[in-house]
Amino acid sequence: MMQSTPKSLRLQIGIFGRTNIGKSSFLNLVAGQDVSITSPVAGTTTDVVEKTMELLPLGPVVFLDTAGFDDKSELGTLRVNKTKKIFDRSDIILLLVETGIWSSFEEEILSSANKRKIPVILIVNKIDLKKPDAGFLALLKQKSSQIVECSSLETKERDKYINSLKTELIKACPEGFLNPPALLGDLIKPGGMGILIVPIDIQAPKGRLILPQVQAIRDALDNDEAVVVCKEREYAHVLANLKNPPDLVVSDSQSVLKMVADTPPGINCTTFSILFSRYKGDITEAAKGIAVIEKMKAGDKILIAEACSHHAIEDDIGRVKIPRWIRQYIGGDIKVDICSGRDYPDDLSGYKLVIPCGGCMLTRREMLARIHKAKEYGVAVSNYGIAIAFLQGVLKRVLSPFPAALLAFETEMEKVKKK
Repeated sequence: MMQSTPKSLRLQIGIFGRTNIGKSSFLNLVAGQDVSITSPVAGTTTDVVEKTMELLPLGPVVFLDTAGFDDKSELGTLRVNKTKKIFDRSDIILLLVETGIWSSFEEEILSSANKRKIPVILIVNKIDLKKPDAGFLALLKQKSSQIVECSSLETKERDKYINSLKTELIKACPEGFLNPPALLGDLIKPGGMGILIVPIDIQAPKGRLILPQVQAIRDALDNDEAVVVCKEREYAHVLANLKNPPDLVVSDSQSVLKMVADTPPGINCTTFSILFSRYKGDITEAAKGIAVIEKMKAGDKILIAEACSHHAIEDDIGRVKIPRWIRQYIGGDIKVDICSGRDYPDDLSGYKLVIPCGGCMLTRREMLARIHKAKEYGVAVSNYGIAIAFLQGVLKRVLSPFPAALLAFETEMEKVKKK
């Protein structure tokens, strides 16, 4: 469990800055509770305050709230010395600054971090009092490419600030802390078996399988499990000839209706794309995001985000089929933009929904960054497989292996229908 993860295995995030810059208030905002004592009196934080928490999608983290770097009080030297030791613990440093102020203290913190090659995210705090102008932002960009603007006291804007912070943390996070969950190994019991339904059609590469299918087979083998591979036409026959029911059935998204029809209740089933929405991204967010289709109307704009560059066939799943099914579902036309490969719009304002593919050609960091960029703009984000299953009316069935994602979808649908 995340709560029992040892501190040594958690991502360590140091919070640095001058006295009364709002470090403790910022930690309280992130944690959503009063963790650190706050006061207008300089030097309130007398020792390092540690807050362990789960910060999805990063996982278990420790925030380290330090004393002010410019503490001139009687105990200031001792406090600053303790603060300096946190450099050796920090995987990422959050340096809080105030609009218009960049002093020798900020420069010293940045220099110490750079010497240790620790990534630094600049947090421009107290923007409720004064927003940074273009000149100050230009100065900060010379110091770090990662900048977040926030007000620790504006709790109503907490989600916006936290999403911006997560986006930057994902970029800065050491690769070892972004380890993905199992692809399917944890969905099949040890020594158990799954069935993979693999289409062999015009899009299948000659003489080989596509990457998600190969990775699923390898993941099962790595977890000491067995899988049976068949085409959709043979699936019912294969299932009928098994002595025991499989632990999991996985199909291509385009054959999801037939798979669901042929799979008895009680057997978990899903699609390769949905597996990858968890493996490379955030399946709970993707399940929640698809509910926005319920309130879409003619003229709304969506973004189809492909992870690979390929020559689109006449009835391409992302460029043609998904937009067509959405139009049929809402009973009106929609505007569709397409991006492919590592291209991704800088500005997502105006979109109602972003639908990425499974992302097998991107890193987990890239997919998480895309998800949180959409959230920064207040845009719902989902996934090819989840969108297809929703539009075909079988999403609850194929989310059966993922109870948290299923609950998130059902809860969001209830909210949407009440509006």
